[in-house]
Amino acid sequence: MARIVVARVSEIPPGQRKIVVPFRGRAGIGIFNVGGSFYAVRNICPHKNGPLCTGTLGGRVTTQAPPSTGEGEISIDGDGEILHCPWHQWSFEISTGRCLVDPEVYVKTYAVEIDGDDVVVTFED
Repeated sequence: MARIVVARVSEIPPGQRKIVVPFRGRAGIGIFNVGGSFYAVRNICPHKNGPLCTGTLGGRVTTQAPPSTGEGEISIDGDGEILHCPWHQWSFEISTGRCLVDPEVYVKTYAVEIDGDDVVVTFED
């Protein structure tokens, strides 16, 4: 396993990201701070190879009934935990890489460790 320092903790406040390009000679990765936990996601959307990590951050939209009935309140859970690809709006859980549009699809994720003030990504060499 190889390790690389990609940022300082202080560079990526909660709710923010840092895109590291290139990463291992490829399109890069996004480092995300979600409520104080750090995650690394490959910067290529598995749908059509878009620049995934430049997309918008959001949450899961939930409701108890269809909004058209007048009885369903819309709420957003886990704001900042979902990454939406800028090309076609496919949504991915940052923590797992799981696609919310097609649960069989995943984006590559990397292990992240905090070592003092360093954000360290671990990957297979």
